[in-house]
Amino acid sequence: MNTEIENNPLIDRLPPHLKQFIKPQNYDDYSPINQAVWRYVMRKNISYLSKVAHHSYLKGLDLTGISINTIPNMYGMNRILKNIGWAAVAVDGFIPPNAFMEFQAYKVLVIASDIRQLEHIEYTPAPDIIHEAAGHAPIIANPDYAEYLRRFGEIGAKAILSSHDNDMYEAVRSLSILKEATHSTHKKIEDAEALVNELQNKKVPLSEMAKIRNLHWWSVEYGLIGTIDNPKIYGAGLLSSIGESKWCMTNKVEKRLYSIHAAEIEFDITKPQPQLFVTPDFAYLMEVLEEFSSTMALRKGGFRGLQKLIDSKKIGSIELNTGLQISGVFTEMITDEDNNIVFFKTEGPTALANREKELIGHGKNANLNGFSSPIGKLKGISLAIEDMRPRDLKAYNFYDGKRISIEYESGITIEGLNVTGIRNVFGKLILIEFEDCTVQYKDNVLFSPNQGTFKLAVGSSIVSAFAGAADYRSFDNLYHVSETKTTQKQKDNTTLQLESLYKKVNQLRDISYNEEAIKTIFDTLFKHHNSDWLLTLELYELATNNDYQISQTILSHLEDLKHRKPKIAHLIENGLELITK
Repeated sequence: MNTEIENNPLIDRLPPHLKQFIKPQNYDDYSPINQAVWRYVMRKNISYLSKVAHHSYLKGLDLTGISINTIPNMYGMNRILKNIGWAAVAVDGFIPPNAFMEFQAYKVLVIASDIRQLEHIEYTPAPDIIHEAAGHAPIIANPDYAEYLRRFGEIGAKAILSSHDNDMYEAVRSLSILKEATHSTHKKIEDAEALVNELQNKKVPLSEMAKIRNLHWWSVEYGLIGTIDNPKIYGAGLLSSIGESKWCMTNKVEKRLYSIHAAEIEFDITKPQPQLFVTPDFAYLMEVLEEFSSTMALRKGGFRGLQKLIDSKKIGSIELNTGLQISGVFTEMITDEDNNIVFFKTEGPTALANREKELIGHGKNANLNGFSSPIGKLKGISLAIEDMRPRDLKAYNFYDGKRISIEYESGITIEGLNVTGIRNVFGKLILIEFEDCTVQYKDNVLFSPNQGTFKLAVGSSIVSAFAGAADYRSFDNLYHVSETKTTQKQKDNTTLQLESLYKKVNQLRDISYNEEAIKTIFDTLFKHHNSDWLLTLELYELATNNDYQISQTILSHLEDLKHRKPKIAHLIENGLELITK
């Protein structure tokens, strides 16, 4: 079993909280049936997509080293992706959305290394290597699109989730795993679908992550490019689905011009999409992304941004106008009558930073019980603390080692022993430490001397709020790894026998064979695996390539399968068309 993790300098520089999601590809785990599924989908896609996909797609297949006949080896992919400035890693199914986006920001393509079952050959809601490697990888060979993907990841990683998003992520991950697990019962899948539907039907405001996830879906996953009347496919979900790539080109699917309004349009991952969005070119995608980013708390800050962090109940960060950054789980805020934040609070380990670098001595271990501070303007003093020069500080009695009493316009008071202060690279105060300190607001004591050293965050406003830590090194585990894992069922003898037949047929392509070899395999297949259509197609291809008489017997069996199993008749017909061509 290959347990080597693919090497690429971009992977080496990933932070630990992302590396925890990487797993070995274990190439030997792919069965001969898996290889046949890959080959069928890729051959069918290439045949059809050459007409309807963006011109970058076929060129990108060559540039990224993706074979039509065999599942790509991640190690080989990385050697080739390195030439276009990207990398790829294998992961276990869906990963948290912020983590997925952050991988993109580092120019690393996340690939779910499992592959869909034969029963789901047209489409699977679970991320798989057909979707990721055959859908996403070829398009990133286009420089404009690759930069859009990187920038999208950079912005998306900062988008704030809601608790509803967390529930939705776990529900969709669970459903996707159950649908691809061979041992899942109908009842389990029904229950999982019911939970996803229940969550989707909840009328909750869309979070930043929900909106940017929608933009990602309608561009990166299900995007069309060109004109409304003559669009081409570039979205990975369409490129990797032999069903939807045809469906999307019919008049049954409404085509709309891509815009920021797509952020408000939700989607159902279990069904074909009723509408799709068309971008005139990849540069336009970047325009819409930047337009959306200007609406985010990352750019606007303020009480709405902080409220989003409080609602998320996850590690997030705020940045004050002085450049001081506070990262932790935010729980409280106090606002004045104009909704200006005058006080905020975190619970649990909290880290302080400036310009994405943790302040020495002010990491999470120095703030294990949280962090709180008033912000705003001082009462009766027009000059902000951060703008005070040494002479100003003395004028207002800001002496190290002296007791001081100050009051904010909000009415919050601070009284304590001024110990020391920290300045930013421009020489401005961003943090002041007090001992024996009391912070009070009206009749409420917000901080008392028995809580230890009080750290005053110097600043008058919150200019940015975003998910994650300002300095990723401040926290060991920014993202929760789901406890729901993909599973592999033990194979019974019938499955192992069928796999051995697939393997024999695959080996025949590389050696000289005769009609008797094909007949022997077909007789066994017909007798013991009478409903298998994909291997029958492969045998028919080998037989027709050499004008063997057995081809007519095999074709008759395929026609019989089409009548007995009308749901797969079109798949057989598609395969026959490929062989004819």
